[in-house]
Formats: sequence, structure tokens, C-alpha cells
Amino acid sequence: MLRRSPLLAVLALTVACAGNAQNRKDTASSPAGETDRRLEQVVGSTHRSAENKARDKYRHPVETLTFFGIEPDMTVVEISPGAGWYTEILAPYLKANGTYYAAGFDPASKVDYYRKSAAKFQQKLAQDPVNYERVKTTIFAPPAQTDIAPEGSADMVLTFRNVHNWLSAGSADAAFAAFHRALKPGGVLGVVEHRAEAEADPEAIAKSGYVREADVIALAEKAGFELVESSEINANPRDTKDHPKGVWTLPPTLRLGDEDREKYEAIGESDRMTLKFRK
Repeated sequence: MLRRSPLLAVLALTVACAGNAQNRKDTASSPAGETDRRLEQVVGSTHRSAENKARDKYRHPVETLTFFGIEPDMTVVEISPGAGWYTEILAPYLKANGTYYAAGFDPASKVDYYRKSAAKFQQKLAQDPVNYERVKTTIFAPPAQTDIAPEGSADMVLTFRNVHNWLSAGSADAAFAAFHRALKPGGVLGVVEHRAEAEADPEAIAKSGYVREADVIALAEKAGFELVESSEINANPRDTKDHPKGVWTLPPTLRLGDEDREKYEAIGESDRMTLKFRK
């Protein structure tokens, strides 16, 4: 019987371990690899509205949140949750072991739209205490009101399709500074935003809702973030980005009404960048 050399045995074990480690790395880096079963359950739950579920094919919530690295015991801040599309997912997912901050409009704002939106969001929370009773609401109205969570308390800050608003209002720097302040060292900032062509003129697209990816990265880096990774999870190559009413020409807004409705519904929602930054 042949005896294996101790040196060869060690080398074989080293190669095997390295191969296993690489396999784990490859799996972890793929959103389709180790998906969170609890996250999938929440996304498929009956508490979510049918209208919001219809957007899953465009917004890929499981893949997006998995890419950002969300865990159920994290403290997560969602910026400007709007009507609560992601609230329906994040709040119940984090309820048992984590903390969810919804940093939204000021209910005492002088702007009628902001007041009504804040009231509608609070009504949504009150109507479903099973899923939303532990939601913490804070006010995000940069540059004046940016205390989205206690300083250095958050594991993750998430913003979905909001950067264009801050750029047009001249408050983008204040917004990203607030995200950095709220995060723990090593915390993650996840950004999803309508993506302009790389060579687009910033002035020409200022009112379109589209933003150049390089400009978002520059804003984050200026605030002290490091780009970790980007993903094409929310890309849409059918989006030509030259629509008469900007990004709002497309679903779900469909600002042109029935005019060319089938055309824009066939395109679907906008082409979007998905960027993961670290403090």
C-alpha cells in the first residue's frame, strides 16, 4: 500500500480548502446564491399590496437587498420612503431582531404635498400594527432636517430613486453627509437611482430624473464613502432615456396618460444603477 507524503497531504488539504473558500466567495457574491429565505417570505407575503407586488419584476427587491448585504438583526434607515413600497418589505423583515427607521417628510412642513404624504404614510403604518408597530419615523428634509437616526447607530442606509430630487434642490451634499453621520464605521450605503448615459450633459438632463452614475459616486466619495461594488440587477436596456416627460414618462407614473401607453409599458421602469458604498 502506498503511503502519502506528509508534505503532499498538507498541499492537498491546502488546495481543497482554497477551492472551498473560493466557492463560498463566489456564492456569497451572487445575489442568486445564498438568498435570505426570510426575505423571500416577506416579499411574497399577503400583507403587500397587489399594486406594489406588480413592481417586483422591475425593482427586484430580494436581489437588491441581498446585494446590499442586509441581515435581519441590522439597524436600517430608509430615506424618503414615499408611499412605503420598500417599507412593506423592510419593516416586517427587521421587526423581530433589527430596527427600521423611515426617514421621511416633515408632517409639519409648509409644503402641502409633504404634509399630505407624511400623513398618508403614518396612516399606512397605523392600519397594520402587526407589521409596522416597531417602525421608527424620523424627518429628512435636507439641508435643515437631517437627523435620520442617532449618530453612528445604523448598519445600513438605503435610498431608492431619490438622488435626482436632492440634486435639483441643491441639497445632495447635505443628504450624503447625513447618511455618513448616521452610519457606524464600516456601515453600508445602498443607492438605487435612475441612470443617465455616461456622456450625458448634466444641465440637459437636470429635469429628466436621470443622473449620471459618475456623479452619484462623486457625491458619495465627497461625503467620505468608498464604492464597494456596483450591480446591474436593476438595469433596463430597453430604456432609451429620451422621453418627453423624462423618467416620469415610464411606469409607474406614465405622465402622458394614454398617449403611447403601450409603448412605455413595454419599456417598463427606468434603467437604474445599483451602488454599494461603505463608510
